[in-house]
Amino acid sequence: MPKTPVATTRPAPRRLSGLWGFAAAALLIAGLTLALHARKALTERTPSRPLLTVASTTYVLQDSYLRQVSYLGLIAAGRRATLGFEIPGQIARMPLRQGDAVRAGALIAALDDSALRVRRAAAAADLEQVRAELELARLKARRQGELSASGAVSEEAFDETRLRARALASRLEAVTARLAGIDITLRQSELRAPYAGVIADRYVYEGAVVSPGTPVLKLIETTAQEAHIGVAAERAAAFARGERYVLELRDTAFEAAVLSVRPDVDPVTRTATVVFDIPAGVDALDGEPVTLQLTERVEESGGWLPIAALLEGQRGVWTVLRLEPHEGALRAVREVVEVLDLRGDRAYVRGTLTDAAAVVASGVHRITPGSLVTARAGG
Repeated sequence: MPKTPVATTRPAPRRLSGLWGFAAAALLIAGLTLALHARKALTERTPSRPLLTVASTTYVLQDSYLRQVSYLGLIAAGRRATLGFEIPGQIARMPLRQGDAVRAGALIAALDDSALRVRRAAAAADLEQVRAELELARLKARRQGELSASGAVSEEAFDETRLRARALASRLEAVTARLAGIDITLRQSELRAPYAGVIADRYVYEGAVVSPGTPVLKLIETTAQEAHIGVAAERAAAFARGERYVLELRDTAFEAAVLSVRPDVDPVTRTATVVFDIPAGVDALDGEPVTLQLTERVEESGGWLPIAALLEGQRGVWTVLRLEPHEGALRAVREVVEVLDLRGDRAYVRGTLTDAAAVVASGVHRITPGSLVTARAGG
């Protein structure tokens, strides 16, 4: 007899696991939805923090800028000399000391001239004797010449008298020259100022025995002073004789005219020396520093920013924060710049900034790149 078919069913656990998975997913979605709604509600209840307000400035790009350049120099006397005697001797007088002013021709030192004066007295006596002998010889020669014409005096006697008078005339010239030489030596025993000035130094004192050319003292002229200032060699040709420039001495400014430009370059400083005439009313000391202030144009593109806008980064790189519009506010964006010059509280920089860019002017340490801020003009 035929078999009756038996109905078969799948195991219940497999279907139950699918139901449990669906239920878990539904619960997860519901939980996330509730969390999002709760967060939204919390956000709506929490007031938003106000944006930080920063001072801003505008970066103006330019092709060049003017730079103040200072060149340093020294006050120098128009004339200075180390004085000494032309003859040897012992110093008898030195009436002046360091810092004393002297006029041109004033006695500043003298040698012991007692021996010279004895020699001069002897030479003067010889001169008088020779003059007397010469006068007598000329009288005798004149008389013998008259007598010789009549034959009363021999030609030999007349020639002897005439030649003696000639020899005495030559001797008179020699004694006169010797006396003049002694007078010159006497003048050389006195040291006089060749120009008006100030005694800067003394190297010897009374009683010292000096040789010709031994330094005795240094004299510096005070009536004509100069300023010797080294400038860049490429700028030396721009200075013309007679042009006036502003110099600074002890925080005092005055005008000075160019006297000359030296045609060489200092091997140490690599600068050319410009000589200026110091006006008579300027109270300057020899060797004092003096400054020449010049304005020069530098052909470098860039712009001026407050120093407070700069932030030093790694490895000496400087950065600024540029402001750009973002969702109704301003976002700070970092830009890299190079500092070319400093002037007071401003810096001339170039870099990735574009013309008319808004830049945070101060307080950059409080702001991180990417922060949203508001701005007010302050730079």
